[in-house]
Order: sequence, then C-alpha cells, then structure tokens
Amino acid sequence: MIQERKWMVVNRKSSLRCRDAADERQYMLSGDYEVYEKVGEPVGAVSFHYHDFYELIYIIEGEFSSLIEDRAVRMRKGDFLLIDKNVMHKYHPTEKKMDSSRRIILWISDQMLRELAAGEPFLAECFWGAGPKLYHFPIYYEEILRGFLLKLAMSEILEGDDVQNCGIRKVMDRGNLSLFFGYLNVLCKREEYLSSTQEIVDHPLVEQVTGYIEAHIGEEITVEDVAEAVHMSKYHFLRKFKEITGMTVHNFIVNKRIIAACQIMAEGKNITESWQQTGFADYSSFLRNFRKIYGISPKEYRENNRSLIISQ
Repeated sequence: MIQERKWMVVNRKSSLRCRDAADERQYMLSGDYEVYEKVGEPVGAVSFHYHDFYELIYIIEGEFSSLIEDRAVRMRKGDFLLIDKNVMHKYHPTEKKMDSSRRIILWISDQMLRELAAGEPFLAECFWGAGPKLYHFPIYYEEILRGFLLKLAMSEILEGDDVQNCGIRKVMDRGNLSLFFGYLNVLCKREEYLSSTQEIVDHPLVEQVTGYIEAHIGEEITVEDVAEAVHMSKYHFLRKFKEITGMTVHNFIVNKRIIAACQIMAEGKNITESWQQTGFADYSSFLRNFRKIYGISPKEYRENNRSLIISQ
C-alpha cells in the first residue's frame, strides 16, 4: 500500500516541475541547481552539447538512450546516469520508440556542491572519472534516492512568492540535495552497482575523431585532416559524422577547443595561455566562439569560477 501511494505521487504530473520534450534549453535559470521531469522522446538535445555544470538523469519509466562522447548508453527503469562537466553528450535515437520514457533531470553547479560540503569537493566525486557512469542500485537504495529527487522536483510544495516561503524552500532543497549526494557518493564507490558493459557500446567513428582532435588540439585542424585520419572520403565523413552527432565536424572541433581552454583556465592559467594552447588563431576568434557557446566572455567565466580555480 505504501509503494502504491508513492507511485501515485510520481505519476501526478501537476506535482512535478515538467519541461516539454521540445524544450532545447541547456542552461540553468538559477545558476545553482535545477530539477525537473521530462516525458516522451526528446525533440531538443538531439545535437552534441555540454555544460559547465553536472547532470544526472534518473529513469522513472520506460527506456532512454544517450551518446556520451564516443559511447552509446542505453538506460532502463531505475537507472542513474551521471554526466561530468564539459562532456559532450546528446539524446541518441534508437529503433525502439521512447514515447513512454519518463525521467528526472538534475543539473547542479560545482560551486553549489562545494557549498553543500562546506567548501570541500567530495560531493562531486561521483561525477568524476573517464567514460559514462551508469548505475543501477538495489531497490531499497533506489527508493531512497528517488524520494529525494521527487521532493526536489515538486512544484506544489510551498507555493507563493513571499520571502518566508522562498527561504524555507531553499533550506529544504539544500537539505535534500546534501542527503541525496551524500548517499549517491557512498553508493557509487561500490563497483557492483555499475551497469554492465552490455548497456554501453563504443562508437568507433566519434572515438577516432575525438582522439585525433585532442592529440592535435593546439594545432590547426582541417576537415580534410580528420577525414584522412579516419580513412574516409571527406564528404562521406562529413555526412556520417553529422548523422551520428547532430553536429558538424567544424563545430565539434571548436567546441573541443573551448572545453580544453576552460580546463586550462581551471588549472589556474591565464586567458591568453588558454586560447594560445588550444589552437585558436587569435583572441578575437576565441572570444567570439566562447561568447556564442557560454553567453559570457572568458573573463566573466573566469571570475564566476574563481573560487573553484583557486581551490584546485
């Protein structure tokens, strides 16, 4: 009876913050964290993209599939997928329709996780490491984690815009976030909860292209260079890559350069070093592309993340 009542709460669409499947927004409105439900097969997020914050996807119902860099990940009910900052990913369509898919998405900044942990970085550790991080926990632990996510996604609790309610809501959310990530980090340290390799399939072409770009990130890279490296004709390569990733090869190279530049800034190096070491012809090219992707200048980005840069 208890499980039945919980299930009713999960399925009450009016009680959850729900975003339309066609909503392509890939940035947070608050800047700290955002939790919402998505239903059905996505229309947005069909091209490679990335964030300067962490993402977690929990499958409530049905199945879902993502392409994380060069690896296709198939998710089923009860799975948790963790995506690190600045990792290329997209919705990955399959032959099987995903109209019945229901999932909760949690976005959270590095700064927020550090605040929850009194300035320490350990609550973000579950996102770290190479490759996709797909987990399936025993039902008891899954219920605990799902409970915290549902509380965070509720929109009917403490309705209203008055200062007192907003303050209470903020305290409750921070408490639930702290507990959720506390449990999650403990569980993610246990290798037996990692999903089997059958659910994660390598995508050779994306892997080869990524490897070539990262190996030559500080150099000029042409489409012809990459096509030759993967042993394909230029036009067949361009068509195939766009078909898989939803992104042109040129845009993929630019985004990889920007990601590398952000990583260099995170190491404490200055803006000039970041663009010079990542293959941009000049600062104006770097600035134009950085603004296009992040909506702010490299200087503003560095200032916003100064506490994280200094602490590393």
